[in-house]
Amino acid sequence: MSAKTSVFKKFPRTFWVANTMELFERWAWYGFYMLLANYLTKSTDVGALGLSQEEKGLIMGIGTAILYFLPIITGAIADRYGYKKILFIAFLIYAIGFLVMPHCKSFASFFSVFLFVAIGGALFKPIITATISKTTDDTTSSIGFGIYYWMVNVGAFIGPIVALQFSKISYTSVFYLSAVFILVNIPFLFFYKEPERKQSDVPFWKSLATVFKNIGIALSDYKFLIFLIIVAGFWSMYYQLFYTLPVFIEQWVDTHTLYNFIEGVWPWLITKIGSTDGTIAAEYITNIDAMYIILFQILVSTIIMKLKPLTSMMSGFFVCSIGMSLTLFTNNPFFIIASIFIFGIGEMAGSPKITEYIGKIAPKDKTALYMGMAFLPVTLGNLLAGYISGSVYGGMSDKVTLLQNDLASKGFSIPEISSSFTQTDLYLKGAELLQMTQKELTDYLWTAYNPGQIWIVLLGIGIGASFLLFLYDRFLISGKN
Repeated sequence: MSAKTSVFKKFPRTFWVANTMELFERWAWYGFYMLLANYLTKSTDVGALGLSQEEKGLIMGIGTAILYFLPIITGAIADRYGYKKILFIAFLIYAIGFLVMPHCKSFASFFSVFLFVAIGGALFKPIITATISKTTDDTTSSIGFGIYYWMVNVGAFIGPIVALQFSKISYTSVFYLSAVFILVNIPFLFFYKEPERKQSDVPFWKSLATVFKNIGIALSDYKFLIFLIIVAGFWSMYYQLFYTLPVFIEQWVDTHTLYNFIEGVWPWLITKIGSTDGTIAAEYITNIDAMYIILFQILVSTIIMKLKPLTSMMSGFFVCSIGMSLTLFTNNPFFIIASIFIFGIGEMAGSPKITEYIGKIAPKDKTALYMGMAFLPVTLGNLLAGYISGSVYGGMSDKVTLLQNDLASKGFSIPEISSSFTQTDLYLKGAELLQMTQKELTDYLWTAYNPGQIWIVLLGIGIGASFLLFLYDRFLISGKN
């Protein structure tokens, strides 16, 4: 029996059950989340909501931020009332939310249901990580969390691929599919053994007050607080993979050339991912990042294993920002795929080291407290990401806005976007008034307004985070970590 096999046998059944539930939860979540930006902003005549970029930024930014903030509270709830019970409630909330979502056609209604779904995610998230922690020990924790993160990325990769197949039928089926894969988890609860947890007679409100008091204690460490703020900059740039890039590809990138290339090399694949009009959905391209992580995370982790966490983070943030900014630099699909690979390398080098670094700098008697703060920069990063993908992208790069402004500057009177005058109608009318084909119209707007210049914003944020981390390392902690 090999040493590796003997390590696998050390994991109890609950460890594998928790990882399986994580796989299906990520499958359900990313199945709709990778498609969400375009669903919110594409034209209503194709089944989408036709919201503005600003409204999309608010929904995704605030909703996802709340999902990452609430585990501070929901973790305490799970500890008090039991993991299995809270998992069941989380799955029900998820399923109800997914089933209701496609029937919400306004900004307010969809935003409300998305916040409801975020509560389900916030209930689920801390329980699984706590279960992995409680079912591993010093000899198995490294490979145990490695398995966990691998499951996360497998779910994140498979979910959108399956969802995109169903999106050919309708967007409604995408949300229903997510509900199905969340409900698949309920039978696994029968095999889930409740890990040991401390029982407390302290009233819940007092426990919650203690949680927020501990947050204050951790954030009173000004060096730690500065680190969290810097890392938030990285997350605000990272989340453009979901918030901005799918919209950018949908609006500006002609994927016919990519379609033709794949059709010539691998005809079977194009029958699965190609559209009837000879294009490839934007989400297939953005989802390549998850595939890169599945294939190369172990290799990258091995290469950077001996680097100090801060050195790895600085390098990762730098490379990640270059990759993300280059995806928005051009409207060439092949260039974008290569840029996502650069982005992925930076992500694999920098992101995992954040948690490792927090664990290293935490006082020994406050390790769990500091580790719990790892979600705070993700929360802040999502809020900033929502603003960038909303107001900033909307003003600089949104095709609908640029076309409306261009037509207005030429004296044309165009109706406001509505159920009776959709985005598709705007593109058709704009091409008619300017006497262009749809491709010529896109090329004209690209050349006249340079929507790809938003890459400068993301590059500035990413490089800024990397440089601030260098200053933090050099002057605040004197290169100790």
